[in-house]
Amino acid sequence: MTADPQHPVVHGEVAELRRRLDVAHARVEGGLALLNHRTEETAKELDELHTRVITLEHARWPLPSVAAITALGALVVTIWQALGR
Repeated sequence: MTADPQHPVVHGEVAELRRRLDVAHARVEGGLALLNHRTEETAKELDELHTRVITLEHARWPLPSVAAITALGALVVTIWQALGR
């Protein structure tokens, strides 16, 4: 068998393709790791926001209660003014 004179060139091209593939693979892995980290951070922020909303909902006064207290205050003021005159 005779040695092919282009044989070293093919090895060089294969090595270059392999290097490019390794670089692209590393880039994709880095992108996936970044997306995974961002997803975890977003999930944490969403959980914290959910907790804050639940806390705010429990701490607020219901509108009918506020309306009843306002009406009672207006009634007290009206009676006080009527008896004072």
